[in-house]
Amino acid sequence: MKSAIVPLRKPQSGIANKIDIQNKVLRGTWWVLAATVFGLIVAIRIRLLGIPLERDEGEYAYAGQLMLQGIPPYKLAYNMKFPGTYAAYAVMMSIFGQTIMGVHLGLLLVNACTIALVFFLGRKLFNWMTGIVAAASYAVLSMSPSVLGFAAHATHFVMLPVLGGALLLLNQPNRQSLGRLFAGSLLFGVGLLMKQPAAFFVLFGAIYLVVRDIRAGFNVRKIILRNLVFGGGVIVPFGITCLVLWHAGVFQKFWFWTIDYARQYGGLVPPSEAAQVFIYNLREVIGNGWALWMLAGIGLIAGLWDKLTRTGTGFLLGLLVFSGLALTPGFYFRQHYFILVLPAVSLLVGVAIDIASKALTGHLSVLRPVALLLFGAALSLSIFGQKKFFFEVSPVEACRMIYVESQFQENVRVAEYIR
Repeated sequence: MKSAIVPLRKPQSGIANKIDIQNKVLRGTWWVLAATVFGLIVAIRIRLLGIPLERDEGEYAYAGQLMLQGIPPYKLAYNMKFPGTYAAYAVMMSIFGQTIMGVHLGLLLVNACTIALVFFLGRKLFNWMTGIVAAASYAVLSMSPSVLGFAAHATHFVMLPVLGGALLLLNQPNRQSLGRLFAGSLLFGVGLLMKQPAAFFVLFGAIYLVVRDIRAGFNVRKIILRNLVFGGGVIVPFGITCLVLWHAGVFQKFWFWTIDYARQYGGLVPPSEAAQVFIYNLREVIGNGWALWMLAGIGLIAGLWDKLTRTGTGFLLGLLVFSGLALTPGFYFRQHYFILVLPAVSLLVGVAIDIASKALTGHLSVLRPVALLLFGAALSLSIFGQKKFFFEVSPVEACRMIYVESQFQENVRVAEYIR
């Protein structure tokens, strides 16, 4: 009998090695893109650190300054927001100084931490590529003047703890200790202290926890226990704040401004005008970032269609819905409110690019970088569409570009004269 001829496997091994090298090169390129985008964002923010404080920033900074002097919120300065953002300003100014640049350095740090959390959420829900794309998208979108991204609004301080809490909630139910669950709920509670609309994120977290526990097959007693732990963690920061303000003798003023007055203020815009206001401001917000927003829409549809990404995209759909609800109180839909929806939008951009990359993997190897090029083009459109603001004008001129009808830049000279 003739011996069977066994084909050599060396060529196949060579092909596998070549594919492996291509994968490593492509992955390295993604990380280079992420580092480049992040470095560019930091450089632009540093260049524009001196943008004069606008109205809300001035309120927060004054309240934070009073806190550093030992004067509690709502004693000499009043605002209808919860005092978390005042405390955040006090911390920032104690570290970076009680100056315009000090406030904006604090914002830079908060924004960088939020970008990191967006990356970890994308990686937890899907994979590293989704995380990179989502983080880069959020970095660019949250910097845009279309959402007043250079002002340290309360919405920035809402999203940092909320995303941290969401990341802690994403663990598998059987691997999630009550301590971790309580820590996540504390972060949701801190987010609520920053601004009242964060209550919608708390509601999202509670609903997600119930649905996931039911799917995990937990009994009713365990589900109730876990939700009591979550609710208790959310209440703790607010309860401690109320006790501190009561001890300082300002609790009645706190309640009037943040509950009674805020409720009346929220009813000034007729519901009949809500849709018109929303559509107008949404167009302003999307602006030069239209390509990223379009990718987010594609990511939502494709992510729900694909069985492999359906669960994670379902989580993002819920986050997007409740982020949208957080925009609605009062029907004002101001531009900086939309920062609340940017994490969900950015993560959906990541889903779109990840699915596109996987779809191209089965074709010619020359097509593998197409998803990278597509995303790079979308980022470039958003950045260079606003190049005058980002790269050319001075901080004072940048302020005039955003706030055409306000005199925030003149307030600096007024303050110097009064001093």
